[in-house]
Amino acid sequence: MKPSLHQPLLFFFLATVLPLFLTVHSQSDDSDFIRTSCNTTLYPDLCFSSLSSFSSSVHNDPALLARAAISPESNEDGAHHPTAAAVFHDCFDNLKDAVEEMRGSMKQMRELVSTGSLESFRFQMSNVQTWLSAALTDEETCTDGFKDIHDEPRKDDVCARVDDVKKMTSNALALVNRCVDKAIH
Repeated sequence: MKPSLHQPLLFFFLATVLPLFLTVHSQSDDSDFIRTSCNTTLYPDLCFSSLSSFSSSVHNDPALLARAAISPESNEDGAHHPTAAAVFHDCFDNLKDAVEEMRGSMKQMRELVSTGSLESFRFQMSNVQTWLSAALTDEETCTDGFKDIHDEPRKDDVCARVDDVKKMTSNALALVNRCVDKAIH
């Protein structure tokens, strides 16, 4: 398998999923500050409804409001529920990890020594399988975070795009597994 076959997967990820995480919701201290700040977002009603409970704690401070948008949100009973912004942030972190793991697998494939021993080949391919499996797990973890998020208009779009990336990663792993099976038998 040539390393360039993985390049479209990485490009697909960067071109379709990454831009969705670059949108940031603003938040604020008192209700007017929060409403004004939220009016600068793509989803002002959602922003205001999710952040209005922080009006007494952000004190008209944009940094505190932004922090509230990213942090887990508490409801009246004290239970913590992740905000959509926190889930997007976690998903983004998982996808960054997945990209690094795919890079590791591509590097190992480039360094694959076909003239070495079967043991060396198995070890190298095991590394590739491990990195691709880890990437798949990180991609799955990304979409799992959205299960408890409701009323987030970007949720379905992000999950659909990440699902496409998961399918491509799964296909790559299956082809690597097949390569290993063919070489061993």
